[in-house]
Amino acid sequence: MTTNPISGPSTAAKRRRRPFAALWAVLTLAGVLAGCDKADIEAALNPKPATTTTTTTPVRKHQNRAPSTSVPSASPTTVLDVGTPAPTSPSPTSPGPTSPTPTTPGATTPPTTAPATNPGTGCSAVPSRCGYPDATNSGVPAGTTLKRVPEDISSGPGWTVDPRGWIQVDTAGTVIDGITTKLSVEIFANNVTVKNSVIQVGFDDWAVAVRHVAGAVVDHNTLRATNGTSQRGMVGVKTIYGDERNTTVTANNISNFSNGVQIYSGLIQDNYIHDMGYVSGDHVNGTTSNGGVTDQLNILHNTVFNQYGQTDAISLFEDFGVEANRRIENNLVAGGGYTIYGGANPGGSQTSNIKITGNRFSRMFFPNSGSYGPATAFDRNGPGNVWSGNLWDDTGATLPAP
Repeated sequence: MTTNPISGPSTAAKRRRRPFAALWAVLTLAGVLAGCDKADIEAALNPKPATTTTTTTPVRKHQNRAPSTSVPSASPTTVLDVGTPAPTSPSPTSPGPTSPTPTTPGATTPPTTAPATNPGTGCSAVPSRCGYPDATNSGVPAGTTLKRVPEDISSGPGWTVDPRGWIQVDTAGTVIDGITTKLSVEIFANNVTVKNSVIQVGFDDWAVAVRHVAGAVVDHNTLRATNGTSQRGMVGVKTIYGDERNTTVTANNISNFSNGVQIYSGLIQDNYIHDMGYVSGDHVNGTTSNGGVTDQLNILHNTVFNQYGQTDAISLFEDFGVEANRRIENNLVAGGGYTIYGGANPGGSQTSNIKITGNRFSRMFFPNSGSYGPATAFDRNGPGNVWSGNLWDDTGATLPAP
């Protein structure tokens, strides 16, 4: 599939994010963003699922889109599987006929609240020693048999390989379980689950995209990106339009993306997000929300390591509207410009019910966790906002609110 990335900010702007939606609108109208005309940008912002078997490759630029006020309607869940592989099909961990079966141990089904732990200090060296996610307890469980897509199978109940170069899921309740592929998974139906799979995509692509739907679940997958000698996908798990609701992202091993997870509501828990990808002009986010949706978003018990001096490990931005009803709890985090952005962006609306509690900040990359500091953009006076129990990982000392 052909991709055409949008270029990033100037060199002077790379190290600190300045999320102003008005600037985006001006650039879009001027038609100067990455040399695209208005038609190109509109095509990127409003992709449509395939209705024929044409081999024309669509424009698939990465863009943030202002969230819609509409909420997807609920659809009945019918659990489907990708089917039983043929007896002679190989079971690789990555595409290719000689790849071995994965050996990474799996994790148990994560709880709906962040587990209470007292791990001591120095957790970032071996996160699992303190009960946090790392390569030993996230991603595809050990012993999982993987079916190659499209080499072994190219369709299953509720999904098919689109000839233009992705896996399209368009039946509510579909479950994709135990595949390995170099194609992104595009979800166009409610209550779809993608689990126990290896999804490895190329430069400037995403692994899993959620479009205009509710109830997507992305669980126990290994999501990574590679592009020859440089590794950088765009996003591991991305809600495209902002009107997607109740997305669940749990126990995944996510690496080599400039943005690990970008969703607006739901749950991000027990993920290992690390070894971020970067090309000039990128903003690098472990997890990020861009505002404008106030449904509850819980970010609980993740390990998020961003080795770059920008932008963050966990961020709330008001690109498209107010940030509210966010819970960032019991995460092990390091790196970025500021390691956590608390949503109170300059010129934005007053945040509310932002709870940042019990997180551990590592100095593994920079003396102050992030290259500028551990946290910023938190409004202590916002109604319902709470900052408490946040610690330095190496000493256990308490971090005051920024």
